[in-house]
Amino acid sequence: MFSWNRFVAVLVKEFVQMRRDRLTFAMMVGVPVMQLVLFGFAINLDPKGLPTAVVSAETSAFSRSFVRAMENSGYFRVIAQPALVEEGERMLARGEVQFLLQVPADFSRRLQRGERPAILVEADATDPAATGNAVSALQGLNLTALDRDLAGSLASLRASPAPFEVRVHRRYNPEGITQYNIVPGLMGVVLTMTMVMMTSIAMTRERERGTMENLLATPVRPFEVMLGKIVPYILIGYVQVVVILVAARQLFEVPMVGSLVLLSAVLVLFIAANLAIGFTFSTLARSQMQAMQMTFFFFLPSMLLSGFMFPFRGMPGWAQAIGELLPLTHFLRVVRGILLKGSGWADIAPNVWPLAAFLLVVAAIALRRYRETLD
Repeated sequence: MFSWNRFVAVLVKEFVQMRRDRLTFAMMVGVPVMQLVLFGFAINLDPKGLPTAVVSAETSAFSRSFVRAMENSGYFRVIAQPALVEEGERMLARGEVQFLLQVPADFSRRLQRGERPAILVEADATDPAATGNAVSALQGLNLTALDRDLAGSLASLRASPAPFEVRVHRRYNPEGITQYNIVPGLMGVVLTMTMVMMTSIAMTRERERGTMENLLATPVRPFEVMLGKIVPYILIGYVQVVVILVAARQLFEVPMVGSLVLLSAVLVLFIAANLAIGFTFSTLARSQMQAMQMTFFFFLPSMLLSGFMFPFRGMPGWAQAIGELLPLTHFLRVVRGILLKGSGWADIAPNVWPLAAFLLVVAAIALRRYRETLD
């Protein structure tokens, strides 16, 4: 027969156990809140205010009006006006700007003659979702941008066709193929998930099985334990990278125009940074289940705030600030820059030193948390 007393006893026991396992309870409450905040506020599929550089060989009223029309559309924000086209292209290659506008020297003269001159807009199309709507907004600007300037004897130029042409050049991914952006990014996502989880579980498993006591009885120092645990997984990480690169080339025909040797050097930092995170989690977790929960709590914002699934520049400022702290954010810029843009060391250096700094900080925390005794 059903007994209310036994039922209530089990119910109370479960609440007591839940209160003791505070990490699991925090995950049950924290993960839904995190998903609500990230998806509700941070995720934006229509990024605006994209950084733009303007290289204008003339300073006429026509060119200024077109630049203002671009900014008024809401999709463009002029942050630099380099003197040379080469300097603007370097900014585009490094990811400092999303668009590069080039106005030729004879633009005004040819416009007044009715020759329909062309203005060139180069777009960093490595992420088609980040530039798609902005490029669409450019299509009709040449019809209305100069309405106030084309007055008097120039009023006839308002008629169709447009008085000038806007040519959009999608750099690095001219066809807007999504796989070119997603597949290289999957390398970072897979490494983040597997490296953090394997390291955190491996250390926690030794504690659960009691083999940690044997390790602590040896004269092995904390740094030696950490290094010995990390190096094997670095080799496993490289195996994963080789598999992903082969699949990217053979199955998805992703271009690889940069140096794979340079990519391999950066991979050491990125894999080591994720392994150090896993090692830190293992010093905090009491069980393998807690280690997996911590891994998920780290992996979720890494995937959503790094620019892998959604345009990074479409997120609000606070979300971008959090994303800049994550190693996956910088690695995605590096791997896409090397494979799609052919970036060299000078181009990726601004995203390499944050990886090194993250590794040093997390490794220091892990070593500090590590205990040479069971206490």
